[in-house]
Amino acid sequence: MSTHVSSLARHGAVAAAVLALGTPVAWAGGLDSLAQFVKSTRSGKAAFAQVVTAPAKEGQPPRSKTQSGTFEFQRPGKFRFVYSKPFEQTIVADGKTLWLHDVDLNQVTARKQEQVLGATPAAIVAAAPDLKALEKDFTLTEEPDSDGQQWVKAIPKSRDGQLQSIRVGLKPGPGGAELGTLEIQDSFGQRSVLTFSHFEVNAAVPASHFQFTPPKGVDVLRN
Repeated sequence: MSTHVSSLARHGAVAAAVLALGTPVAWAGGLDSLAQFVKSTRSGKAAFAQVVTAPAKEGQPPRSKTQSGTFEFQRPGKFRFVYSKPFEQTIVADGKTLWLHDVDLNQVTARKQEQVLGATPAAIVAAAPDLKALEKDFTLTEEPDSDGQQWVKAIPKSRDGQLQSIRVGLKPGPGGAELGTLEIQDSFGQRSVLTFSHFEVNAAVPASHFQFTPPKGVDVLRN
């Protein structure tokens, strides 16, 4: 999710990250499942694959790139994305600061979370405490089930940022609704799809995973 957790971050987003996953009663509607996920899933971890597709240029097919890594979060507002392929990048939100470490550039960017994680994927995935909090920043609508998942579309109420829409795919798991997919569309026509696997609901994640200290010798940019 470099580009879109950089959608989580660079979108005023940073990409997000950012959703919600209890005991399966009847497999409820998408909004009910999202509400359950946000309220009941206080922490979690998973592997992810991300495909970013840029809009096609005239006479050329769309260009895509694939990335993969691991994701951990703890509500409210702490998460960690580690991209391992094809380039190493780490994004950490510690509750106050959003850190983006690009290993190839030997650079760290630090931004205040409150300035960048409002209406972003991260708000859905790791920040919002309940559905009402999400509805302050997003217009939420259920979409038809497909691919074994329930879908909710989230459109930011503020149109100031680059984020156009997020589709959240939730699938049933032994502990309740689990995050399956995030589809993120930006105002430049770029589409990012994150597919999560091996999702562990309410996993014990060490507090140290949400702490970040810039390595010695890197350039640190603060916005």
